Amino acid sequence: MASSPIRKTFLAPDGIELAWHELGAADARPVVLLHGLFSDAQTNWLRYGHAEAIASRGFRMVLPDLRAHGTSTKPHDPSCYPPDVLAQDGLALIAHLRLRDYDLGGYSLGGRTAVRMVVRGARPRRLVIAGMGLEGLLATGPRSAHFKQILRGLGTHERGSPEWMAEAFLKTTGGDPAALLPLLDSFVDTGEAELRAIRTPTLIVSGADDDDNGSAEALAGQLPYGGYVEVPGTHMSAVTKPDLGRAIADFLAA
Repeated sequence: MASSPIRKTFLAPDGIELAWHELGAADARPVVLLHGLFSDAQTNWLRYGHAEAIASRGFRMVLPDLRAHGTSTKPHDPSCYPPDVLAQDGLALIAHLRLRDYDLGGYSLGGRTAVRMVVRGARPRRLVIAGMGLEGLLATGPRSAHFKQILRGLGTHERGSPEWMAEAFLKTTGGDPAALLPLLDSFVDTGEAELRAIRTPTLIVSGADDDDNGSAEALAGQLPYGGYVEVPGTHMSAVTKPDLGRAIADFLAA
């Protein structure tokens, strides 16, 4: 297994340069994991050891920095954020890497994006939806509006409030508000019929105190092959605990 992740880049169909990070043996089974909003691959998957824990079970980790995040390009032009652009980028990466037999997942926005990729034709062997509930997939508008309020009110949020904490997190990851705002308009709802059509074995994993995106248990109930696992933490803190990576590794290695 590689001792440190390797950063690589490719061009999305619209010419935007996107980055991903690889960890693990190059000939191992690929696992594509997407990070959450305001985050990046380093923060979500690498910093707290989740990617390493999964790679140690015999997997090749493919960890993109989503458009407008991390070390990927952060365009300010709204035309760079058409509906479902993150799912399009994910499908483009899978095509670029010529992945045929792989697993797919993500945390929060990354989990929603992984679902959108499957709805649009991705065919992973297994799917991981972390930090995401049913309501966060069925109706993206409320969360998008919440984050627009945060980005438009930077520096004005009450100390200790959820908005203030999100702004503090944005600062730690070096997020670019001028790129993230138009990205919020690209989110696409997923219907119940589309969820019921997902026949992929799916792990839904969420913090015990995480209700930011609705009910993870209800989401598991919508999926024909969905199973729910609870780990410690809130939406923000679950990522910092080893239980999240272990749960994903156990599911993928089973």
